[in-house]
Amino acid sequence: MPRTALLAAILLLAPMAGLAQQPVRPLPKVGGCPLGYYASGSYCVPSSSGNSRGAIEKTGNSCPLGFYASGSYCVSSPSNNREAIQKAGNSCPLGWFSSGSYCVKNR
Repeated sequence: MPRTALLAAILLLAPMAGLAQQPVRPLPKVGGCPLGYYASGSYCVPSSSGNSRGAIEKTGNSCPLGFYASGSYCVSSPSNNREAIQKAGNSCPLGWFSSGSYCVKNR
């Protein structure tokens, strides 16, 4: 029975494996670091606790769909499974949609 339960759990979680999330990586330091990051020289580095969410530098006064403001950054919400980039020009690449000053990856 436990083997069947394990197989069922794997099958339920498998579709989520392909979802893109905002990468958790060092960011250029702009003012204070976002929640879950600490300053290291000219960078904001994800904390070693493993609880850091992906972030992007904030452009203007708003954040893309699925992100919230944290100082000069937009941090991915816990339920967000999308990746965002800053928009270059007036359009987004194929497979992405516009959200304010950002492009957000389609699911």
